[in-house]
Amino acid sequence: MLKVACGIIYKGDEIFIGRRKEGKSMAGKWEFPGGKVEENESKKSALIRELREELGMAVNVHEKLGTNIHAYDAFTINLVAYRCSFISAKFDLTDHDKFEWVLPYNLKNYDLAEADIPLINLLL
Repeated sequence: MLKVACGIIYKGDEIFIGRRKEGKSMAGKWEFPGGKVEENESKKSALIRELREELGMAVNVHEKLGTNIHAYDAFTINLVAYRCSFISAKFDLTDHDKFEWVLPYNLKNYDLAEADIPLINLLL
């Protein structure tokens, strides 16, 4: 089982989502960004590292919002979501081809990765 940390990143009332680019697993799906937790790494540290690597983004990581265990065809993930506040970003997109800031009630209009969908209910 993969341990994955993701950020529910707020800027004002809006939340950041990114679309997985072609060539990546789940290409075309929108997601709350984050990534795998490495061995001997905390979930919060992993989230900070992944956001910096994938987006050139700095955030303040706050409380844990919830978790979701989801089985995809090839792997299962234990997804842990943290509320974050946006500080800054270069928006160097390495894993994504597009991003948007979205009001929480509009998240259901996006084709989100299956593991991320249950997290929407935590935000509404």
